[in-house]
Amino acid sequence: MTAAVEAQEAVRLDVWLWASRFFKTRALAKQAIEGGKVKVGGAAGKPSKLLRVGDRLEITRGQDRYEIDVVALRAQRGPASVAQQCYRETESGRAAREAAAEQRRFAATGYTRPATKPDRRARRLIRALGDIDAF
Repeated sequence: MTAAVEAQEAVRLDVWLWASRFFKTRALAKQAIEGGKVKVGGAAGKPSKLLRVGDRLEITRGQDRYEIDVVALRAQRGPASVAQQCYRETESGRAAREAAAEQRRFAATGYTRPATKPDRRARRLIRALGDIDAF
C-alpha cells in the first residue's frame, strides 16, 4: 500500500482529537494522552497511536468523561458541525456523563459563592476558626 492510502485509513490520536475539537491544540491533546486522560480500547494510548474507524475512546476532560466510537477520520480541523460527525457517543457514556453532571448540580445546591474574595480581616477569622477545629 502507498503512504497516501494508509494515511486515509489511520490518523494519529493527538491529531484526531484536535481535529474533532476535543482539545483546542495538539499540544493539549498530547498532554492529555500522556497524562492518562485518553484511553483507546480500554488501554492507555500514545500520541502517535494510529486511530482507525471503529476504535472506542474514553476521554476525560475536567469532570466530564466521554465514551465515544470513532466514525470518521480527519487530520484537518474544520467546523464544529463537521467535527461532530467524526464520532458517536455511546448511550451508556452519555447517560453516565449526564447523571454525573446532575449529581454535581445537586451537590452545589444551597451553596452560594461569595461575591468577592475575603479581605484581610475575614481571612484572619477563617484561620482562627480553622484552629478551633484542630483541638
